[in-house]
Amino acid sequence: MDWDDRLDAWELELELTAQLEGSDWVTLDRAAADTGASRAVLRTWYRTGQIPSRLVDGPHGPQRLVPLALVAARAQASPRLRRSAERRLADQAEVEILRHRVDQLELRLAALERRLPPEPGRPAGEPR
Repeated sequence: MDWDDRLDAWELELELTAQLEGSDWVTLDRAAADTGASRAVLRTWYRTGQIPSRLVDGPHGPQRLVPLALVAARAQASPRLRRSAERRLADQAEVEILRHRVDQLELRLAALERRLPPEPGRPAGEPR
């Protein structure tokens, strides 16, 4: 390796450090959980140079780390991941609407039960 190669490598490392300033390096599992990108997608991204990665010693052997901020930015740029996130949000919103409707129906049912005459042998106000 000559001086020019070392200088190029050093400049590349400085550029990467500047990009990652303030970014946390996390495991592939954590990056996948936080961004919605699968581990397979993350592997494709770092193998094709779309995101940087580093291999470090972990508790059970070598472990791949990626910068969470850059993974999140790359995931936001992905139309497929964006649609997936939008579907999840839509599903959550639908669940909340359904919960609200169930609550309203329970209130209406309770009001109707209070208006019914009591059955013989059952105290007034007790649910049927």
